[in-house]
Amino acid sequence: MGTIVHSNAFKAAVANGDVDFVGHSIKGALMATAFVFNKDTHDDWADVSASELAAGSGYTAGGIILAGGAVAEDDANDRANITFNDLVWTASGGSIGPASGVIFYDDTHATKVIIGWDPFASDLTATDTNTLTVSSIEFRFT
Repeated sequence: MGTIVHSNAFKAAVANGDVDFVGHSIKGALMATAFVFNKDTHDDWADVSASELAAGSGYTAGGIILAGGAVAEDDANDRANITFNDLVWTASGGSIGPASGVIFYDDTHATKVIIGWDPFASDLTATDTNTLTVSSIEFRFT
């Protein structure tokens, strides 16, 4: 996993106490290759959902709920870390992708606020029976 670019709307939602990484449904959704993230204007799921990868072949619209959320204080690096289990999509009956990266959003939040964008180094595709995995999911607050 690369460096996540957080939306400005998310920063405000955290400051207002509107996002709960453990109690809310945080989702990761794959985005199509033409998607370009804008941290200033991509505030909510409605702002980006039209650029989501098409459903089918093992991919479900709206993405996957992240599991295993854990918050930890990291005094050695002066930050808080929120980690989750890997996201795994298994292609079935065709390919998933190509995808350019993952959008993370709070599906429980009233507006489904965008948490951030993690672009892949290059477009990824999972061919039939293979998996597309996003690992080492971690949000850091310094």
